[in-house]
Amino acid sequence: MAKKIESPCVGVCQFRGQVCVACGRDKAEIKAWHGMNRKQKILVEKRARQRMRKR
Repeated sequence: MAKKIESPCVGVCQFRGQVCVACGRDKAEIKAWHGMNRKQKILVEKRARQRMRKR
């Protein structure tokens, strides 16, 4: 069985525009996280990492 994907949230939740400066996810991704399947969560994590690298 596949390992559960944990939320990348670090409990800071400070936003610059629509993106959290702590985890790199946008507000829509954060809101939808619990309803996402494994593949969707992996894609969100990848996009969040890319956003964080651009900072």
